[in-house]
Amino acid sequence: MNRYSATNTIKNNQGIRRNSTIILPNSISNPLTDIFIKTTSVERLDKLAQQFYNDASMWWIIAATNNIGKGTLLVPTDTELRIPAAESVMNMLINLNQTR
Repeated sequence: MNRYSATNTIKNNQGIRRNSTIILPNSISNPLTDIFIKTTSVERLDKLAQQFYNDASMWWIIAATNNIGKGTLLVPTDTELRIPAAESVMNMLINLNQTR
């Protein structure tokens, strides 16, 4: 599912267009269904997304959930990560697509 399919396009005063930001709802995280991992080596967010969601483009879900900033897809060794359950992520994206 495309990350930007549920976003609005914004046009600034200079006519430059960009996609608006999606803020993940808190309800996407559930300690009963989420997966918690601790990296034992340097990991890549896109590889983790492929492993858990079968879609490398969903890396931004893991980044946003764990407050990982811009600039790199690399996650250092010994980092604890929360991976939202695939079903929760898909439901959230479907709901966003239906409301836009």
